[in-house]
Amino acid sequence: MREKPYIERLFDGIVEFTLKSKGAMVIVGPKWCGKSTTANRYAKTVIDLMPLESRNEFIELAKISPSNFLNYGPKPILIDEWQHVSFIWDQVKYEVDKTGEFGQYILTGSVTDKTRSELDEDSSRHTGNGRIIRKMMRTLSLYETGDSNGTVSLLDLKNGKFTQSMSQKDINDYAYFICRGGWPVAIGKDRDISLAQARDYYEVVVTDDIFSLKDIPLKKDEQKARKLMRSYARNVSIAATDATLRDDCAGGDETFDKDVFAKYLNALRNLYVIEELPAWNPNLRSRTAIRTKETRHFTDPSIGAAALGITPEGIFKDITTFGLLFESLVVHDLRVYADTIGARVYKYRDAKRREADAVIQFADGTWALIEVKLGGQDDIEQAAQNLIKIADDIDWKKSGKPAFLMVVTKNKVAYRMENGVYVVPLCCLKN
Repeated sequence: MREKPYIERLFDGIVEFTLKSKGAMVIVGPKWCGKSTTANRYAKTVIDLMPLESRNEFIELAKISPSNFLNYGPKPILIDEWQHVSFIWDQVKYEVDKTGEFGQYILTGSVTDKTRSELDEDSSRHTGNGRIIRKMMRTLSLYETGDSNGTVSLLDLKNGKFTQSMSQKDINDYAYFICRGGWPVAIGKDRDISLAQARDYYEVVVTDDIFSLKDIPLKKDEQKARKLMRSYARNVSIAATDATLRDDCAGGDETFDKDVFAKYLNALRNLYVIEELPAWNPNLRSRTAIRTKETRHFTDPSIGAAALGITPEGIFKDITTFGLLFESLVVHDLRVYADTIGARVYKYRDAKRREADAVIQFADGTWALIEVKLGGQDDIEQAAQNLIKIADDIDWKKSGKPAFLMVVTKNKVAYRMENGVYVVPLCCLKN
């Protein structure tokens, strides 16, 4: 059978650098995002714990002789779906310490289960700090799928470089991208096949995955899972409280127990289905209070579209939801790009109800404010003024000047406004 061509990933650079600078790396992220495929390219030995037959044999070997298990072949050794042998964590650290060599192990997993303690939460284990590093792999950005032409670089903007450019994509394309998502298996396929991937992922989550975590035992109740996912999708890109989501799930005399609800949310986090956007807390000139509530996002916006049963055509029936999912699509891509340049993405919201949909904090401490707008020119100009007002209220003596202010849109032309704010189509962006 003809092998499917590999889609080049921005994450490749992260893997290459990490293997040159650390003894081992743990690659985490949602299932189907391509972790195993990418990790396989860098491994000389692969221990695949997905097939049940080989899994049981490898687990026995890891229990009986962890040293032999971790020296199964030439290094780097990839241990795929390593949560099945998470008890070897201390041995991994020991093997890395023993030689001090870089690039010995790659551990991949789509479920944290107890493995989130692998780095810092389980005091009974060595943390591996300085030797083992955890990296989040996301689904594909629009630049990686070839849908963004990459004419506007975040790093270039930071360094004051910008050239006016154009994208050929329109609002119908973005409706499709939201529903398709960045799943590697969906790229380059017929439209119906591509759109089926996110729906299939959603079905696996609500019928099986969410009830499969040993550390978060949940009584199987698909209806509860579906209600929670729909509620979360209705509140995507919003700093909704748990109480808001829980009330939204309840109907009539139904209730959603607070503790059970919290377990469901934790299960979705541990499966990398959801990933909240943290709040940014800058130094302000005024005494305005900063809102610190995290903003709700799925790790891929197509999960939200699937939970709501939305199609690229149907999304136009609810422009508000379209706008929120478009914002989530932008945040997703910004996170992918930020990961590759050592930056982080946040949300800004203050007591004056002013918001910046995304804040990029670069590795050197400089920052940029971003608004996302699905609407027309009036909305763009209003968003630009909002960014200027927020930036002016930040204490530049303590935080430095903003690297840039940008409005990300579904329009076709990337340009710089007279007030200095950049207006950039999402399908022009790259890292």
